[in-house]
Amino acid sequence: MRNEYPAWGRGPEGFGKRYGGAFADQTVSNYMTEAVFPTLLHEDPRYFRLGRGGFWHRTGYAVSRVFVIRTDDGGREFNFSEFGGNAVMAVGANTYYPRGDRTITATANRWGTQVGLDIVFNVAKEFWPDIRRGLTGD
Repeated sequence: MRNEYPAWGRGPEGFGKRYGGAFADQTVSNYMTEAVFPTLLHEDPRYFRLGRGGFWHRTGYAVSRVFVIRTDDGGREFNFSEFGGNAVMAVGANTYYPRGDRTITATANRWGTQVGLDIVFNVAKEFWPDIRRGLTGD
């Protein structure tokens, strides 16, 4: 609707290209941040809910897990998988986005958007069981 990538055109063909780009971004990002980088760096990419405490405490915890990750040996370190994997996605996307959208700014925006989405998804994972329980009464 916003015609974000005008070079891709409008209508079904333009929509298909935008959908394909977004699908590729998400797929590559997930594969890199949850499989390739964690395997190479001996990191555990799973999100473990805190499940207790107040709203702001739990939200802060969920956000922090984008920056801090557990290692295979049980320690904690900077989440290189998150930032490196999303960087690979953002740079790799320059192979299929229109030439005018292959700038450093556009690449940084793709990277930042994906990291931001991962923060939102962590918060959702933290609170979804509580929300579901409230909706279903279970």
